[in-house]
Amino acid sequence: MTRPTPTTLGELKASGYRGRSVRDELRSNLIRRIEARETLFPGIHGYEDTVIPRLTNAILARHDFILLGLRGQAKSRILRQLVGLLDPHIPVIAGSEVNDDPLAPISRHGRLMIEECGDATPIEWLAREQRYLEKLATPDVTIADIIGDLDPIKAARGGHLLSDELTIHYGMLPRANRGIFAMNELPDLSPRIQVGLFNILEEGDVQIKGYPVRLPLDLLIAFTANPEDYTARGKIVTPLKDRIAAEIRTHYPYDIPTALAITRQEAWVSRGGRPVSIPRFVRDIVERITMLARLDSRIDETSGVSQRMPIAVLETVVSSAERRAILQDEDEAVPRIGDVYAT
Repeated sequence: MTRPTPTTLGELKASGYRGRSVRDELRSNLIRRIEARETLFPGIHGYEDTVIPRLTNAILARHDFILLGLRGQAKSRILRQLVGLLDPHIPVIAGSEVNDDPLAPISRHGRLMIEECGDATPIEWLAREQRYLEKLATPDVTIADIIGDLDPIKAARGGHLLSDELTIHYGMLPRANRGIFAMNELPDLSPRIQVGLFNILEEGDVQIKGYPVRLPLDLLIAFTANPEDYTARGKIVTPLKDRIAAEIRTHYPYDIPTALAITRQEAWVSRGGRPVSIPRFVRDIVERITMLARLDSRIDETSGVSQRMPIAVLETVVSSAERRAILQDEDEAVPRIGDVYAT
């Protein structure tokens, strides 16, 4: 798709462009997909009657949300597919670190650009893929990483006071403005950072090295977490948990056909060498091993058995059959029951 043509603020105004919040944008595009009976989240199996309806409700309600589930339940894949609900391109003030809307800039840089250049203010177009930021929460994440910090070099080069907003090096949240910010494993984030995250989400006010800065960010925030960690006392500060409006539980496949569909989609079995023919009963055995493991008392339920297990097992089964076919000079690699033990 080609980029829109307006390159200045004046041209953008003449085109009739009207900005809208990212939540309204997601909601509108989601409604359009539902009306067209399109698949909302391609490649996601087994969630049609559980996770996807709840996720749809959260987006329609313009809620921040958290996906609660064990490993290998497609949480990250779902979050990354939210990008498809954004508009193909949006206009931003050229050079803006926080994706300033040309019609309603939030940073001092954006406001100064419009004051100086007026309708000649240069406009850039941001693709939807550039509007998604993802961060893995770890105990060493700092306020500077998430919100930002003062940059003495910027201050020295520009001749600014440290209290000037132009001296800020913005963190991930401001840089995700007008887009989607996803944070995986939220409970691993230190309480101090959680408080800072809550403040910028709820109030739009943050203090960077003691200087108050107003940043009314336009964001959809999505989190993931293990249910055990999320419900543990002390893992999530109460104000932040209260700010997350929708909690959506993910799950492993409930039946063999769904599990088969996921493994068939994800496993690398077409090797590009000898043809591979996998009997249906071999695929069934691989999935049943996984489901039995999830029921085994020796398996920690809080860790689970990832859906990546049958994918890796099937790939190893195929490799065992492929190795035998090479050694025996067979034309086709056909897995057998014995190949399951190779895993």
